[in-house]
Amino acid sequence: MIRIAVGDVAAATGATLVAGPAQTVVTNVQIDSRKVGEGSLFVAFPGERVDGNDFAPAAVRAGAAAVVLTAEPTQELLSVAKASGAAVMRAQADDGEEFMLRLAGEWRRRNPQWTVVGVTGSVGKTTTKEMLAAGLGAGLRVHATAGNFNNLIGVPLTIFAAPEDAQLLVVEMGMNHAGELTRISRAARPNVAVITNVGTSHIGNLGSRQNIARAKAEVLAGMEPKADGSVLPCLVLTGEDDFAPFIADEFAAPAGVDVLRVGYSRQDDVRAQDVRIDEEGLPSFDVAFPDGLGQHVSLTVPGRHMVSDFLSAMGIVWRLGVDRAAAIAAIQRMRATHMRLEVVQRPGTPRVIDDSYNASPSSIAAALDVLCSMRCEGRRVAVLGEVGELGQEAQRLHGYIGAYAAAKPIDLLVIIGGQDAATMAFAARTMGFSEDHLETFPDVRSAVETMVPVFDERDLVLVKASRAAGLDVFAKEVLSR
Repeated sequence: MIRIAVGDVAAATGATLVAGPAQTVVTNVQIDSRKVGEGSLFVAFPGERVDGNDFAPAAVRAGAAAVVLTAEPTQELLSVAKASGAAVMRAQADDGEEFMLRLAGEWRRRNPQWTVVGVTGSVGKTTTKEMLAAGLGAGLRVHATAGNFNNLIGVPLTIFAAPEDAQLLVVEMGMNHAGELTRISRAARPNVAVITNVGTSHIGNLGSRQNIARAKAEVLAGMEPKADGSVLPCLVLTGEDDFAPFIADEFAAPAGVDVLRVGYSRQDDVRAQDVRIDEEGLPSFDVAFPDGLGQHVSLTVPGRHMVSDFLSAMGIVWRLGVDRAAAIAAIQRMRATHMRLEVVQRPGTPRVIDDSYNASPSSIAAALDVLCSMRCEGRRVAVLGEVGELGQEAQRLHGYIGAYAAAKPIDLLVIIGGQDAATMAFAARTMGFSEDHLETFPDVRSAVETMVPVFDERDLVLVKASRAAGLDVFAKEVLSR
């Protein structure tokens, strides 16, 4: 956990110490005043509904050692802080994100003993992160990103929360716009990194897949060798990704970063061979390493695409010299993350493949593949919602989703949403999907009311969309009927 004096916080971040002693030590960082306790540094962010600055006095009363404001301090706060001996700071330019990143960079600088692994990519970041945490944890004390704390605020919180005895940090790094990964990488300073793939997520913000590739390559911005020279910079890329050569040649090579490729061909350094999918959609295969050693692997999370995530994780396991057999055994014991291809069934309900946490066109295709590879005694049902942040590409990409669904052996296709959902449905019909097996609904509630009563416990139901579509409600309703 972070432990740093207020004066050092101000010096590292450019924040102004408005009141209180510079020698006060903070021992944790919170952005939610309800989680503040003794020794906390509370960072106030202005929000759409509430302003965190308004909760600064309550944070001090709850035991905060210091608060960082993004607005002018009130007289109430100054009085409460004086009475308790807490420090009050104001972030430079009232920029809370920059404050967090600078403080994280300082805490990372003070912990050169860490090996930091950065994980980014359009699809598969969280699964790869979890596999890395499990595999590397077989030989090292690992601290990994919790939940979806992978943005400009979440990554600093991950760094601040690392235990004193941590040897390795696995840091998931997300982004929505160009420049964000540069800032994150410079704070976390990864020694090795993974770009799982370059897809179409956030194409509405970035304009093209090439621009997405450039944005993902920003993970290299802060990469550096470990202070003792024991780990040299290395970037893991997926050989199947058509933008892997672009990233390797245009970004990794000029930066002096070694590239390790994983995939299915003899040109890949770590590769999978003889991939098979069983009746539950679970992959098994042989993995081969550059030194000629190999092992048979059976994963417990469905989907052929999980093999690529596994290979990315094992590339770093091999690179860092962690016991491969122990790492593979740990990964094989993993279960699906909640709402990410999580297969759930309760008495009297269908089996549900809950993949409602988020979506992109490629992840929907992968989820449909899982649906169609799994054993099913009743109907295979795909419940799909809209994908966000596709911008001008939304109509084209939603059309591709509908066309892909039409090509799969699905018994019932349920599409929920507005114009983009209509585009999916139109494309499915155009590609020959039967109107008798296609249902469309404007919202989740109407879909629940009509569809849930007609499901049978023998059915297999996939629920997949961007989080904003709210299809997690549909999955819950199916399982609680």
